[in-house]
Amino acid sequence: MSHCSRRDLLKTGLAATALVGTGNLPVKAARATATDWVTLGKSDIKVTRLAFGTGSFSGKVQRDLGQDQFTRLVRYAYDRGIRFFETAESYGEMHKMLGVALKGIPRDSYRLMSKVTTREGVDPQGKIDELRKLANTEYFDIMLLHWQHVASWPTDSLRWQEGIQEAQERKAVIARGASVHGLPALRQVPGNKWLELAMIRMNHKGTAMDAEDYNTQGPGNVNEVVAHVKQVRKEDMGVISMKLAGEGRFNREDRQKAMRFAFQNAGVQCVTVGYKNTVEIDEAIENLNLALA
Repeated sequence: MSHCSRRDLLKTGLAATALVGTGNLPVKAARATATDWVTLGKSDIKVTRLAFGTGSFSGKVQRDLGQDQFTRLVRYAYDRGIRFFETAESYGEMHKMLGVALKGIPRDSYRLMSKVTTREGVDPQGKIDELRKLANTEYFDIMLLHWQHVASWPTDSLRWQEGIQEAQERKAVIARGASVHGLPALRQVPGNKWLELAMIRMNHKGTAMDAEDYNTQGPGNVNEVVAHVKQVRKEDMGVISMKLAGEGRFNREDRQKAMRFAFQNAGVQCVTVGYKNTVEIDEAIENLNLALA
């Protein structure tokens, strides 16, 4: 039989106690980052916190890059970890350009969002299928009613709501929502049972944000917008924010403040930013990482 000293026994006992004790200590969570995957409320859709927007000045900024340069920019963002891309019917050729840029990349490795203009006299199913073909995709992860800007939009767009739900049933669309502009439209979002997601303008200055007049050139009502965001989050609705750079009017300091405000004060889950070069992608990632630190 081996023998050990009293000192050896004490050392062994202390070591065992230390190991047991560490099991009760809280494990430090990994730092949140811009390219983490997050679930957008009750939709169960997972997207990266930072999205690649293609609608800067209705897509003109991205279209002016030309296909080759735009493709390089999309691939750069993808390689940096941005895996959520968004566009809209009203952004000109951006569905087609995005489809070309993403060609060959595994479809299950990124998320794609589009927005439809809720015009009269247009067949919702035909329009959704047209956009799918342009974007070279079998399905959209998210489809939004675009630019809902009056208080009556929940009834005005009923035909399009039904159309998107029908597209969901045939798996051409996975999740649904609306992009709203102006306080009268935004006030209809809390309590709306059809919505799974909402796209809401957000920054700390109220620049290009919601006011009583959806098209105002003045500042929006930041406090009311934030209150609505917090309410819909309580209802387990996903929130994607836009206008983080004040439609390009903000300097670097304000872009950082806007990102911090959106996540720390307003409680949004995801932000979309339009880019024209790789420097802007790197900055947006850095700004969001700082906001989450």
